[in-house]
Amino acid sequence: MHVDTSWTGGFNATVTVTNTSTSTATSSWKVSWTWSGGQTVGSMWNAVSTASGSTETATNEPYNGAIPASGSTSFGFQANGGSATPILTCTAT
Repeated sequence: MHVDTSWTGGFNATVTVTNTSTSTATSSWKVSWTWSGGQTVGSMWNAVSTASGSTETATNEPYNGAIPASGSTSFGFQANGGSATPILTCTAT
């Protein structure tokens, strides 16, 4: 995750999802993280956002779930709250 811009009360970030397999494509993916400071996602693009408490989950859109071997895709979001770079967990689903 890379924080692109930040301001008092919010920030924009980009997340790159990379298929680490050198021989198999993915058909879908999911990225999850836990906010540590009360942040919330206001809007997300190129992924579907769901939240449960402080845990945020981004899942692929129908058009970007398939990632070729060694390929990548990205999504972004606008968040409310102080700028943060949580630890992300990515899973091919």
